Order: sequence, then structure tokens, then C-alpha cells
Amino acid sequence: MPKQVHLAAHFPGVNNTTVWSHPDAGSHIEFSSFAHLARTAERAKFDFFFLAEGLRLREQAGLIYDLDVVGRPDTFTVLSALAAVTEHLGLAGTINSTFNEPFEVARQFTSLDHLSGGRAAWNVVTSWDAFTGENFRRGGFLPQEQRYARAERFLDAATALFDSWRDDGRFAYRDEHFDISGRFGLPRSPQGRPVVLQAGDSDEGREFAAAKADAIFSRHAGLDAGRAFYADVKGRLAKHGRRPEDLVVLPAATFALADTDAEAHELAHEVRRQQVSGQTAIKVLEQLWNRDLSAHDPDGPLPTVDPLVSGEDHIARGRASVRMHKDPVAVARQWRELAEAKNLSIRELVIETSAKQTFIGSPETVAAQVDELVQADAADGFILVPHVTPGGLDDFADRVVPLLQERGVFRTEYTGPTLRDHLGLRPLP
Repeated sequence: MPKQVHLAAHFPGVNNTTVWSHPDAGSHIEFSSFAHLARTAERAKFDFFFLAEGLRLREQAGLIYDLDVVGRPDTFTVLSALAAVTEHLGLAGTINSTFNEPFEVARQFTSLDHLSGGRAAWNVVTSWDAFTGENFRRGGFLPQEQRYARAERFLDAATALFDSWRDDGRFAYRDEHFDISGRFGLPRSPQGRPVVLQAGDSDEGREFAAAKADAIFSRHAGLDAGRAFYADVKGRLAKHGRRPEDLVVLPAATFALADTDAEAHELAHEVRRQQVSGQTAIKVLEQLWNRDLSAHDPDGPLPTVDPLVSGEDHIARGRASVRMHKDPVAVARQWRELAEAKNLSIRELVIETSAKQTFIGSPETVAAQVDELVQADAADGFILVPHVTPGGLDDFADRVVPLLQERGVFRTEYTGPTLRDHLGLRPLP
């Protein structure tokens, strides 16, 4: 029997995936946009709707970097509102473990799980930069090994709260990060606790997911890289007393869909040019070079000067904007060699070296690509990121999903009320 494909819908907005110039592009703040994407995903029987999070505006060279979507309404506010206009779709939100507190987050997710009838999911993330920390009383930041330790302790503390119904709401949790006790004010929610998602790709992130998460996001959507990532994280589960089916692997994926494969490739090329304008290309280059390159022509050659290496003092500030290259000079050398070999301008190089669409083709081709990767254990499914908000998922829902259903690898109806049911996870004790 073939594996079943899992699909989720990502509301884009923390990077430059969105094509702002598209005539169908809509608001990233009005509720109607969130509702449209969520209703489309539910109509197509997707597992869940996913919101990422940005805790601070990006800055570059001391100015607001406005080429990304950098702000949106509060995650819990949006997901709670969506719970009222959907019936089955899971509702996943990114909530930071570095600057929040376990009691507050546990109360919010338990409330969402009750309001939605068991459809809540928590994408547990950390924050590494002092820049974001300036928005919070704690301030500062933690080194990578410490922020994952805090995230793990944070989740343990929140779990103590989720599970406190067994002790009449009484909870107590103490470690090097937290010292909390009292009574939790809410009864056990339909899922017991939210589905836990994790997005780290480092060794610490993979180990955290293997120990604690129900699903892990991945940027490895291709066959070879996907199979390697899949085997690695699934192989870590046994030492934590878990089975391979206890962790669902979901790479993020973009797509270009058209009537024919040739038309889809033309569309993909045009979308990439719209996503990487000349202004965006210069900004991306500045993030590697750590210099003001505004005088450079995006349709001209790369700078001849090397990147400025100056420790933490980077021209770009804010989690998703900073390009974290361990050796900027070496990367710049590689980019120059590539540009020279292919005669690429700055803009063409940025397009060449940045993420391309994962799936390109006719509905039949894309359905086959999705199915083949899942059956090859390169993934258990995909989190789809459309390039147009909010209607960019419509074609996939209407033209690709029916073909997956015909292949017998995707549900035609929801078979359970909770997100744990949708993901095929074992019920909690």
C-alpha cells in the first residue's frame, strides 16, 4: 500500500516569496486573506494551515528593510479567528521559546485547542540575535547550544502544564531556566496538548525534533538531499523510545503550475524575476558583502572588493534577513566564479543561487513529482508556499489534489476531528 501524502498550507510573509506586483496579490493583514487561504486548504483536505512569525522589523544599513513582509497580526489572534471559519483544518502557529514564558504559551495553546476542537499546533522556535531581544524584557540572546536547551526545557515546562489536569490542575516545574508552580486554569484540551512542530536544521535542531516533535519542517525538498535528511532524523528516534511514524517530515515547497510543462517553466522563470527585483538583488548581495552596494548596477558585474568581515556587526539586522555565511569571502569567491562561468549579472546571480520552485509542470507532472518524493522517503509530505497571496493555492487545490486522490495517496475526506488524526499520529495517553 502506498504511503499517504501529507499537505499543509503556509501563509507566506516572512521572506520575499510573495510576488507583490501580481494583479491578484492581496493584503497580508486583512482577515479575508487568511480566511481565503485557510478555506482553500480545507476544501482540498490539507492537514493544516501554518503561520510563521517575525518578532521585529528587519533593518539594513540603519533603514527599515521593506522588501520582505516584516509584520503581521498576532499569531493567536489570527488562528483563533480562523478556528471560527474552518471545521477540520489544523491551525499551526510559530511561537518563540526564547522570549515567551511557558504558562502564557500553554494557556494560549490550550485555549486554541479547545476553541478549534483539537486542531492546534505549536511550531517551537528559538531566537539567536540580540537585535530581536531588544523588544523584550529579557533582552540579549543565547548561544545556539543554550537556546536549544532552553527550548527543550520550555517545552518540558509547558507539557507539565498541559498534563496537569491529571493532578487537578496542580503543576510544578523547576530547572536552570524556570521555577514555576501553581494550578493551571484550563481542563485538558481535545488533543491533550498541541501537535509540536520544529524547524531547526542544525544537529541540535534535528536532535530536538527527534526527542520532542511530532513533525519537522525541512528545506531539503529534492530527492537526494531529502532522503538523506529523512533517514537522518528518522534514525534518531529509536534512542528516544520513539518509532519512525512518530515524526512527520515536511519540507517547505514552492510550485509553478500551468497547462503544460513548457508553460510552467516559463512561469517559473518569470516568477523568479519578479521575486528578485534589482533592488532585492542588491540587498541580498549587501547581506553577504556587509557593505553598502547601493551604487552598483544590479544588471552589472559583482563587486571586485571582498566582503567586510566584522564579527557580529552586520549590515542586515533581523532573523530572516541575515545571510549567515560562515566564510563570506569564500562564498563571494564562489559567486564570482559562477558569474564569470555563466556570464551572470548581480540580479541573475542572486536568482541562480537562491531557492527555485520545488515543483514545476502541468498538474499531472506536479502530482507525479509529489508522489514520487514521498514514496521514495524523501519526505512524508510538503508545506506548500504559494507565490501569490491569498489565491495562489487555488490551482493546486483544484487541479493537483484530485490527481493525488486518483492515485490513492491523498484523502478524499477527513477521517478524524483532530490534527493528530490528520497527521496519523498516535493518540496521547
